[in-house]
This record gives sequence, structure tokens and C-alpha cells, in this order.
Amino acid sequence: MTAGQAAADLAAAVRAARGGDEAAFRLLYREVQPGLLRYLRGLVGDDAEDLASETWLQIARDIRSFRDEGAGFRGWAATIARHRALDHLRRNQRRPVTGVSLDMVADLPDGQDTAEQVIRLAATNATVAFIATLPRDQAEAVLLRIVLGLDVKATAKVMGKRAGAVRTAVWRGLRTLAERLEQQRADAGVTHAGAGTPRKTR
Repeated sequence: MTAGQAAADLAAAVRAARGGDEAAFRLLYREVQPGLLRYLRGLVGDDAEDLASETWLQIARDIRSFRDEGAGFRGWAATIARHRALDHLRRNQRRPVTGVSLDMVADLPDGQDTAEQVIRLAATNATVAFIATLPRDQAEAVLLRIVLGLDVKATAKVMGKRAGAVRTAVWRGLRTLAERLEQQRADAGVTHAGAGTPRKTR
């Protein structure tokens, strides 16, 4: 299925769900929930599932009034999720503490484009935690663009920023991820080399 066909199918499901079609709403949930959950995980860590549930409750309540204003249904869902996440972070006065295991990058082939690496690995919680170590604006822009799949215009609308600022944030974020991946590979190589050095015997 092409990206255009997938978008058309999603739009059709949105129209049906607005009319009260429960099967269409379930389809929207199946299509959007995985990326939405990873986006929230990058913002609030382990509290993501609770906030995703709250987000879908609001979507179910308000979908009849949904009007596509340029960000599409995914963008609308992300905006609701973002508001929930920011309220949650303000209440708790913190950013999620994330830890990143070297296991997630140990087997990556050298020379691969960082954006492709992020897309391929984005289904894993470890990768989302890795992205979440970026400055917040960069992390959120990468999550929305690469993980949730929004275009620049929709990402800008969700974040309340200009498209140029989003492009810059994504570029800087991906560049930082690339540098960290290379550093972790280098550190892993030193560790492995040291582990394989035989000890001198007396």
C-alpha cells in the first residue's frame, strides 16, 4: 500500500468515525496508537500508557467536532497527547529520566543514515529513550517527524513553531544522535578490544 493510499484510508476512517462508526474508530486506534504511544513515551517515560488512554478518551468524546486544519488526524491526536503530557510534566515538575542501553546500537552497520536508523529502530522503547535524551524541542520534533510520521507542516502546527524551526530542530537532533551513535560504537570497540587482550602470565 502506498503512503497516499494509507492516508486516504485513514481519512475515510476518520469520516466514518465522526459519524459514529465504532469499527472505523477501532481502525483509527490500531493505526495511530503505536506511534502516539512512542511519542508520549519520549515525553513522559513510563507514564505514557496512562496518558495515551486519557488522550483516546478525549478523542472519542471530541471526534464529531474534529476538523482537519492542516495537521490531519495524527496531528490532532498528537496535539491532544502533547497537552496531556505537558500538563503532566508541569504537575510533576520534571522531565522523564531515561537510560539508554548500548545493546540497541551495538549491531548497527556503519555508514547508515541516522534518520533511517531511527525509523528502523523506532518501534523499540530503547530507541525512544535514546531520542528523549536530546533537548526537548529536538526530541519532540524527531519523535513527531520520524516516529509518528507527521510532515514538517503538521509537526510545526502541533509544536506551535514555524516550519523552518522544526526542520532545524530535526536536523540538529539527528546530527546529535549520529554523533552519539558513533561515540558509543567507538567506546564499544575499545571495550571489546580490551576484553580480547590476553593477560601476561608470569
